[in-house]
Amino acid sequence: MTKAQQGNAPVMMVVGGDTFLNGQRVKELCAKACKSNPDCEFMELNASTCDSYTFDEAVSPSLLSDRAVVLLDDMQLADESLGETLIAFCKEAVKNPQDSSILICRHDGGNKGRRLLDQMTKGGAVKEQVPDLKKFDAKVNFVLSRFEQRGRRVEPRAAQQLVDVLGERTPELASMCSQLCDDFDQNPLTLDTVNAYLTDNPAVSGFAVADMALAGHSAQAVVALRSSIEQGNDPISLIGVLALKLRVLGKQAAIQAGTISQAEAKSAYWQLRDARRQLRGWTSDGLATCFEALAAADEECKTNGGDAVYALERAVELIAAKGRARA
Repeated sequence: MTKAQQGNAPVMMVVGGDTFLNGQRVKELCAKACKSNPDCEFMELNASTCDSYTFDEAVSPSLLSDRAVVLLDDMQLADESLGETLIAFCKEAVKNPQDSSILICRHDGGNKGRRLLDQMTKGGAVKEQVPDLKKFDAKVNFVLSRFEQRGRRVEPRAAQQLVDVLGERTPELASMCSQLCDDFDQNPLTLDTVNAYLTDNPAVSGFAVADMALAGHSAQAVVALRSSIEQGNDPISLIGVLALKLRVLGKQAAIQAGTISQAEAKSAYWQLRDARRQLRGWTSDGLATCFEALAAADEECKTNGGDAVYALERAVELIAAKGRARA
């Protein structure tokens, strides 16, 4: 069954995956169903509070419309009675789709309610599994697809940078892809453009500072750090990015020492490739010293004592010196 055919089924279940993508897909299906059936009444229910009577009332003919488009959220919370009613409705709807109300269910993808999912699927409901976007490559592919949907392209390294910065916040990542398409005509969009556009983002500023420090450019890194903080960026966010860069260095060092495999490192291949280049001249003691300096800066940021910015500048200088204190 094609995606178009799925979208026309009388009962559809959107299951699991990334929360943002799950919600977006549910919205798309509801909008399509309402547009295709303008005379239908749209109703939202939640399985945690909905009983069999309420559901039957929602999908039955009313004074306003003979049919309805019904969204049932949190399907996994349906009790046994509601579950039986859903299965019965599904079987009848599949037999007479033209006369049936349209039911769109959202399930969080956990084990709870899994039996109901299986029974609904056997009854003829269409189940759509949403991708989870947990792996780095899946997030990069998501970025690439967002540009493709707009008829645009983005350099792979630029897509990777967007994931580095916003990969844990899918709504912001999706929004940024759209904003970049709206604001720039470049095709493909370049890494330089992405970095310039995100200058005010604390994570991007952190990556810029980290790259300067790892390249040994101590003075430039400190200046960039001060500039970022003056823009209002949180030092704790900068510390997090610096620590991330050092962790990748540590993973690459462990790979080269044979302690772990590349798969066990769970980092993108290009991150390890860059770390392999940046690792020259580093020692285990040097890495440990830098981690200690970042930990000290983090503590200064979270307490009222000392000078957090000075401690962070000191950590940046140590990273630029590969963990060797300057005289």
